Amino acid sequence: MSNSAARPVDLRETPQPSVGTIDDARVTPMMQQYLGIKVQYPDCLLFYRMGDFYELFLDDAEIAAKALNIVLTKRGKHQGEDIAMCGVPVDRSDDYLHRLIALGHRVAVCEQIEDPAEARKRGGKSVVKRAVVRLVTPGTLTEDRLLEPSRANHLVALSRLAESDVFGVAAVDISTGSFTVAETPSGSLPALLARLAPSEIVLADALHADGVVADMVAESKAAVTPVAREFAEAGLAERRLRDWYGVETLDGFGRFSRVEIAAAATAVAYVTRTQVGARPQLQAPSRIEQSGAMEIDPATRANLELTRTLGGERAGSLIDAIDQTVTSAGGRLLAERLAAPLTDPAAIAERLDAVTWTLVDGATRTRLRALLKAAPDMARALSRLALDRGGPRDLAALRDGLSAARAVAGLLNSASNLPAELLAAAAAAQAVGQELVEGLAAALADDLPLQKRDGGFVRRGYDPRLEETRALRDETRSVIAALQGRYAEETGIRTLKVKHNSVLGFFIEVSQATGESWLKPPQNALFIHRQTMAGAMRFATVELSELDQRIAAAAGQAVALELAVFDRLAAAVLASAPAIRAAADGLAAIDVACSLGEIAASRSWVRPSVDTSLAFAIQGGRHPVVEAALRTRGKGFVANDCDLSGTPPRGQAKGGGRIAVVTGPNMAGKSTFLRQNAVIALLAQTGSFVPATSAHIGIVDRLFSRVGAADDLARGRSTFMVEMVETAAILNQAGPRALVILDEIGRGTATFDGLSIAWAAVEHLHEVNRSRGLFATHYHELTGLAKSLKRLQNLTMRVTEWQGDVVFLHEVLPGAADRSYGIQVAKLAGLPRAAIERARSVLAQLEATSRAAPVARLVNDLPLFAVTAPPAPVAGFAEPRADPLRDALDAINPDELTPKAALDALYALKRVRAGAV
Repeated sequence: MSNSAARPVDLRETPQPSVGTIDDARVTPMMQQYLGIKVQYPDCLLFYRMGDFYELFLDDAEIAAKALNIVLTKRGKHQGEDIAMCGVPVDRSDDYLHRLIALGHRVAVCEQIEDPAEARKRGGKSVVKRAVVRLVTPGTLTEDRLLEPSRANHLVALSRLAESDVFGVAAVDISTGSFTVAETPSGSLPALLARLAPSEIVLADALHADGVVADMVAESKAAVTPVAREFAEAGLAERRLRDWYGVETLDGFGRFSRVEIAAAATAVAYVTRTQVGARPQLQAPSRIEQSGAMEIDPATRANLELTRTLGGERAGSLIDAIDQTVTSAGGRLLAERLAAPLTDPAAIAERLDAVTWTLVDGATRTRLRALLKAAPDMARALSRLALDRGGPRDLAALRDGLSAARAVAGLLNSASNLPAELLAAAAAAQAVGQELVEGLAAALADDLPLQKRDGGFVRRGYDPRLEETRALRDETRSVIAALQGRYAEETGIRTLKVKHNSVLGFFIEVSQATGESWLKPPQNALFIHRQTMAGAMRFATVELSELDQRIAAAAGQAVALELAVFDRLAAAVLASAPAIRAAADGLAAIDVACSLGEIAASRSWVRPSVDTSLAFAIQGGRHPVVEAALRTRGKGFVANDCDLSGTPPRGQAKGGGRIAVVTGPNMAGKSTFLRQNAVIALLAQTGSFVPATSAHIGIVDRLFSRVGAADDLARGRSTFMVEMVETAAILNQAGPRALVILDEIGRGTATFDGLSIAWAAVEHLHEVNRSRGLFATHYHELTGLAKSLKRLQNLTMRVTEWQGDVVFLHEVLPGAADRSYGIQVAKLAGLPRAAIERARSVLAQLEATSRAAPVARLVNDLPLFAVTAPPAPVAGFAEPRADPLRDALDAINPDELTPKAALDALYALKRVRAGAV
């Protein structure tokens, strides 16, 4: 299997051959078992449990040894070849799994399902029974060590009904139990996948064979798993969901379309297969209302670095700069809100009210954050318990989380003027009964092992039977000493000793004279002769024999009794799962509100005004990521205003515009200015305060960004082609409520080509899209469009020169730049002095030439932009006759002509024209 996550892995149903189908007399029983299991999971690395190690053999061993940088050894022969072998310790397997999953592998975990002693009893060539208990894939992880605490781990299933352009999308996170579905047209599918940021995408192999779908899926960077058609069979989908939830109808969950049900059933079928009998507690599916969220396409998310930088790191992204949450669930909720900003002003106001309350009452906010820090990740602990992968620390996480939830709820309930969101969160936080919390606290010890099989997690004194067994296990010496003292007192023989050896176990040893008397009635009815020694005799009693057996079994019995306690506690927890999830969700909402309140207080952020207007007025705006980076270096951020409301400045009859052309040199801060305004709008609709002195945002329904340069070599796209594809998406989709930021459109081609494209793009945004937008450019000729486009304004970055060098002031002012200072920037970058001087010379000559026929004059000469439809044919009129000259022109490709061929073509065109006349 490939090491690349981009290569899809086929996990379709395969035959289930028995071990006996491996017909090779030279194969050992153990290898026969291994090969029989491996053939069922050909596309997975098989972790084959042998004692304290997971072993891998043959091709799996070679792949794993290379991927994990571990030793590859040999063991015996198979089909005449050495059997490659490597292994990883069971207690460190999570670390190795994480590395394998990150490289795009799937792993089948094969466990011993019986005690090795049972296999020995069968004798002969019997081997320990083993079976695959789980398939580990990127979208089905549950262990904390394999997951990012503040990032959801979505498994997304896609479906599409025949002859339809509508997709069903189901997103499952089995680490928390969340389950959402959506229906979306193909054009919006990339944006929805970018919002969900899945770790793995599952779809029918026929759907994956569609090249367009495969491209959209590949753009998400998720692992791709094609599955058999039966997984996504629409006719069986509803029944599969009803069986999963044990209901007769899905109506109680809401109304879903056929394609949504098909996607949800695909997700459930895949989860069923990968969990091999274990059953995660998935919540009832709920619909993602896409119309209620700002649509952000993948390119815009990447350009704005919302959750990852362009280099793929969390550090330096927007979420990293604003995440002050103290719980994992709070971090995930903040990321979820940032991925899908709201478009309902009333819902945004509710979130802002919660942040305002935490900002105003700083003392309560501080106390709440202190309590929240004690709340572990309850949702993921609950999911592991449901899958029977939980341990004592998961129970403790629920104990501590529920205790923190009740404390948080108590603190909020004692407060006044609590806003609606915090009221609801407080109610959810205290929904779990106190009895469960007290039961967990009474049962669990303070110091807990990682695995339940290790025992020692039940508190001393909790279970009388367990205490007795522990006493036998841990205090054998004192128990035997007490028994010896009782026997000595009852018989009157002070020299009586109770001893132990590996042959007899525990026995009573007395002198030979005493022993001789015990061989006769009535003592022989109580003392059973075991052994005669020189000068001593050894006896047993029924009580001592039973005690011996109990002591021998005490360790195993103690663990068994603790596991019984664990099962009772886990059952009680799972019975309260809905209330626990509600409490976890409530804490997450409180954590997010407090986190944003903390940022607003420490960084002087303000509450934005968000309404249904088309306003966009920001005063003193700052970029939160850049400002945070400058703060660490002891520098300040230069704040700037931005008004795209389209209204004239106060006191002026003219001016103002919904689109601004921003000019100025590189390094002056144009890209930062563009990004910061997009980020401020996004934060405002997330329900956060914003880095500005004031902000009035009319709802933005779609956010578009074309900033930076990147190629897509995998799909054969140059940097310029990627730029044009992204620009085309904007011009084809942006509407009046959209916010568009474009940076240096047209720079990847010849100067006049690029200027023409940029010119047309500005006019199209102004006349057709009518969006609010910022357009940064080095084509100063575009600033002249403000004379003819009434909603266009010019902004420029303020710079100054000092002793021949450029000084960037990072201020944005009305007006247009008259030069780009490119040579000064090149000098700062370290270009050789000779190259700099030559550039100055060439620039002077080019500027002198351009003055003779300035391109800027075209602004006055070109007709106004207009979008006209081709004329409809009129009844009774013939089609226009052919145009030979136009046909001849269309047949010429200037890029392929030599100078001589171009001259010949020109003469040919003259002849065609003469013939036409």
